[in-house]
Amino acid sequence: MCRSIKTLRPPAIPEKATEEEIRAAALQYVRKVSGFRVPAAHNREVFEAAVDAVAEATAALLDGVHVRGQAAAPA
Repeated sequence: MCRSIKTLRPPAIPEKATEEEIRAAALQYVRKVSGFRVPAAHNREVFEAAVDAVAEATAALLDGVHVRGQAAAPA
């Protein structure tokens, strides 16, 4: 899909993904599917809302994913 989006879970990265890493991946995803690197002013609000929604969904996914051979993270 988009080579700029990296895997954000162990063992691909040693620690829990940061908010900045999650937001960067969400931004790359929204850029890819919208076709806009930077949205026009009239699209900025919906673009940013999409980035926020994707970042939130990504954080929830990463919090819930259990990788075989990895200890469960404390809640």
